[in-house]
Amino acid sequence: MKYCIGEFSSLLGITRDTLRLYEKHDIVKPMKDRHNRYRYFNDLDARDLLMSRWYRSLQIPLQDVAELIQNASLDDILDKMENSKQELTEEIRKSTMLLHKLSELSREVQSMENRLYQCTLVERPGLYRLKQTDKNNLLNTKGLEGTINALMELLPYSFYCFRIEQNSIESEEELLDYSWGLSISDEDVRELGIGFDEHLEHIPPSRCLSSVILSPQSEHLSIEAFRFMLDYMVEHQYVISGATTGRLMLTENHEGQKRSFLEIHIPIEESY
Repeated sequence: MKYCIGEFSSLLGITRDTLRLYEKHDIVKPMKDRHNRYRYFNDLDARDLLMSRWYRSLQIPLQDVAELIQNASLDDILDKMENSKQELTEEIRKSTMLLHKLSELSREVQSMENRLYQCTLVERPGLYRLKQTDKNNLLNTKGLEGTINALMELLPYSFYCFRIEQNSIESEEELLDYSWGLSISDEDVRELGIGFDEHLEHIPPSRCLSSVILSPQSEHLSIEAFRFMLDYMVEHQYVISGATTGRLMLTENHEGQKRSFLEIHIPIEESY
């Protein structure tokens, strides 16, 4: 039998736009009436269309579906299924990682206020980092667009990280020598299976004194903001052993003022 597009789409539960898309890919080839220019589908078109929808339900790309409908052996079909299986496996892996990251971030937010101005010892993983500011002022990063875009695509695994030079803290300068930039940990680099170019500095893992502070968003980082950590180090006979790093955890609007929760890591070693 012959069916016009409206009748055919209604019988098969498929929109007219979907029919036109499948026609565009030569999955179905309706007959065209030379007199009224109407397109008519037949019962065999229904079979090809339903087979195509079945392939699409397996997340096989439409272009590949068209190839399978037009000319495919059992081996070809198995290859396309295996490709779809591998892509789905990778999607599940990435979704599982994201679920774990969401759980980790949720725990951090829940414990954030309890960590405020409290010192703990932690093992900070290594970091890959791109310097993007001098103090709070953005630098000209022309030529690094590809690296920046790659790091932005890795959110929420990448994060905004600051670095304070060791000599700046030790000399207790009023205006610290620090910079901000996108970063990602060694652990996440391995988990995501990615690599970066030479524009990224690598900060090695370290044993650190860690805490969380609140900082007005508009203010520069100052040594007074984490003076309590330096006092803790003196009391427990620790010395700084490298550049201090930290990350922007969250920013909230509190009573009309924006303030940021910053996690600070000061690398330490015992003094002798």
